[in-house]
Amino acid sequence: MKHPHRPHVAEVFRTLLELLVVASFVMTFVIQPIRIPSVSMQPTMRVGDFVFGNKQAFAQEGLWSRLLPRTTIRRGDLAVFIFPPDPGKDLVKRIVGLPGDHLRLHNGHVLINGQTLPESYAFYSPAPLEPFRDDFPFLRSIDPNVDPVWWRTLRTSARTGEIVVPAGQYFMLGDNRNESEDSRYWGFVSRNALLAEPAVVYLSTATEHRGSLLSRLRGLWAGFRRLR
Repeated sequence: MKHPHRPHVAEVFRTLLELLVVASFVMTFVIQPIRIPSVSMQPTMRVGDFVFGNKQAFAQEGLWSRLLPRTTIRRGDLAVFIFPPDPGKDLVKRIVGLPGDHLRLHNGHVLINGQTLPESYAFYSPAPLEPFRDDFPFLRSIDPNVDPVWWRTLRTSARTGEIVVPAGQYFMLGDNRNESEDSRYWGFVSRNALLAEPAVVYLSTATEHRGSLLSRLRGLWAGFRRLR
């Protein structure tokens, strides 16, 4: 009687090694896992959400950037980026100001080149008026959360109640406008600091990711649509 073929230990090890190499390649060059630590991006991304970021979205060099070129960075794109005051930390915000934009906030709403920016994704949690946050750049008083270097930059660069986004720089805001420390408090983000574009919420504390396989698949689809 013939026994069914059983994979040799070496075959199993080789298969696991190949899977490890593929996973390592994907995690290094294609996908960046992100965990959302705060409420600054609600309701788009919630506290505790696990998100996959597409590293190739902002790639500027290498094979992948040539195969899948990104022609432009759009206003409204989500981005994972290196936090300017602390390069060891990554943040997730939304790109609102592009190079050359004349930007200001009035009553919490963004004005680009004198026109109010339509933002269906912006959320305003109940909060008392704060001039620096809501009528940015407000230079008559300083918010204690403002980075001192950025404050000095604002004092010298803000003109006629607005700022101009420099070449190669971007102005980032959290979707939860009243609960987000963003470019209002620490300044611009350079093009080279953009790491990945959030693509899908693959695990969430929300009920949409619990239960049967079908409900989990529905949750993944909902997580994808949330970031579009």
